[in-house]
Amino acid sequence: MVGPSLDFWQRRFETGQTPWDRGDPHPQLARWLDQRLITPEHQVLVPGCGSGHELLALASAGVPALGLDYAPAAVALARQRLTELKLPGAAVEQADVLHWQPEAPLRRVYEQTCLCALHPDHWSAYARQLHAWLAPGGLLLALFMQARRASADEGLVEGPPYHCDINAMRALFPAERWEWPAPPYVGVAHAQGWHELPVVLRRR
Repeated sequence: MVGPSLDFWQRRFETGQTPWDRGDPHPQLARWLDQRLITPEHQVLVPGCGSGHELLALASAGVPALGLDYAPAAVALARQRLTELKLPGAAVEQADVLHWQPEAPLRRVYEQTCLCALHPDHWSAYARQLHAWLAPGGLLLALFMQARRASADEGLVEGPPYHCDINAMRALFPAERWEWPAPPYVGVAHAQGWHELPVVLRRR
């Protein structure tokens, strides 16, 4: 598989080398909850849930949530935190997002760290999965990572996190399959010097 291996992610979570982890839920999630784009009526899927910050926030707000992660260490950590805080409204599965399928179409997917963790060679397959997972009219609440490196000028692809250029995102999530909001999209800063563009896409 092109890009980071299962062993790569497992070692990162086992050793705590997760510099992308804010230590708290992403601030944009609270805004989407306040805007009622996510409510207790929606089960929310969180692919690439990592240590589970967003799962904890969703469950605390009464929103049922399911997290997916590739690394057993991440799954164990997220489950431990949910158990310690006695939050039964959320669950975690170990899964490969390129092959996992829901039992029924979803109405909400929260995409923050999964796309930018996948090598771009896998983006098209993942985008097809996201479209298949969501019911028509369902929302993809995306945070597109902006982590451009100078080496991109020479055609190098470096990550994770991989830079999710907005032009690439428009091609990956084309208008005939997704309804896009009008720009501009106000970036949310990350302590590592990156930022993310919050974009809510509606599945056609």
